[in-house]
Amino acid sequence: MSTRAEPERKMREQAGAGGQGQPAPPPDEPAEEQVRDLGAAMPATPAQPDAIGARIRHGALFRWGFFAGLGVMAALAAAAAVWSVRDILLRVVVAAFLAVSLDPAVRGLTARGMRRGMAVGLIFAVFVAIVAAFLMSVIPPLSKQIGELVHNLPHYLGSLQQKSGRFRELNSRFDLSTRLEGLVSQLPGKLTGGVLGLTSQVFGALISFLTVVVFTVYFLLDLPRLRRGVVRLFPVDRRTRYAAMVDIVVDKVGDYMIGRLLIAFVGGLVAFIGLEVLHVPYPLPLAILIGLLDLIPLIGHPIGAAVGVVVSLFSRPIWPTTVVLVVFFLVYQQVENYLIGPRILRHSVDISAVAILLAALIGASILGVIGALVAIPVAAAVKVILVQQIDQHEAAHAATDDRPHRRLRRRHQGGDGQPGP
Repeated sequence: MSTRAEPERKMREQAGAGGQGQPAPPPDEPAEEQVRDLGAAMPATPAQPDAIGARIRHGALFRWGFFAGLGVMAALAAAAAVWSVRDILLRVVVAAFLAVSLDPAVRGLTARGMRRGMAVGLIFAVFVAIVAAFLMSVIPPLSKQIGELVHNLPHYLGSLQQKSGRFRELNSRFDLSTRLEGLVSQLPGKLTGGVLGLTSQVFGALISFLTVVVFTVYFLLDLPRLRRGVVRLFPVDRRTRYAAMVDIVVDKVGDYMIGRLLIAFVGGLVAFIGLEVLHVPYPLPLAILIGLLDLIPLIGHPIGAAVGVVVSLFSRPIWPTTVVLVVFFLVYQQVENYLIGPRILRHSVDISAVAILLAALIGASILGVIGALVAIPVAAAVKVILVQQIDQHEAAHAATDDRPHRRLRRRHQGGDGQPGP
């Protein structure tokens, strides 16, 4: 009996040590520690699945909802961050659009041996000269006309009272002449009195303009490197394809905008000649306005021409000046649509009239005049990308359809290029 009890005692000691050759715990060890050691030696309980058959555990639903809520909160935080800096992002987008639009001119100057920095400086010198000419042609006549209006308003009201009985009745009832004279006489004081508000608005507009100019200069100087950086964002095996697509988009959009600038310059020059010949007041600012609006296809030039016609209607006789001016603008609009525009834009992307009008209206409803100008090149870029994708898909589909025919031809020729028996 003693011989058989000895192995059983040794086996109990080894089992108490966890089977790792460690000495058995002393007999005076607390029961809680023994239970804890026994639990640590046991394997972990496997995780329960989220779904058992058609039923989903309540804990899984809570966990999914928690992580979904975190995702929604992160998306809302990102949207709020983007919305808070929307003005800066808008300036960056406008600057990138201007850089892409002016890049063909910069490349044309660099192809003639000029350094890229010198080419960018020359282009912006021309741009600043145009803006300065517009401001110098608008601000002095505007201030002069306001002074003349203040000085001659009593005379205008007196002559109107003599000619119109209805105005005499309204004047006697509501004292319109005194009210209008007092309002106009206070106009210069109000304009000069709100110096702080006017200065803040002018300073804000100047800061925005300078920000766009600085970003545009940097984008123009680094545009080749930026194009390579954009391509590196794509997977390595697709970079060649997307690099060609980016080059086509930049080239086509740049050619389109350079063409629109040339068309706008021609439109403004022709408008200046017509307004000057017909002796319409303020021909230079009106011509610059017509040229700027002519950047918007289809609807830009008619809007600018309407402004010129309104000025002629209030300052010149209807016949023959205003009528001749209307005919002049209508004839030039047809010449621009069917002769000048197609010749200048023949190397750029072709956009249908419906797409141009739709893009201009959508852009104008979102961002105003800037949106109307930016939306058309964006539509051109989208068309280029879609055409590339459709061409590649059709080429791949045609190659796939041609494989069975090639196999049949090889089988018919005997596999070695010779006709079969």
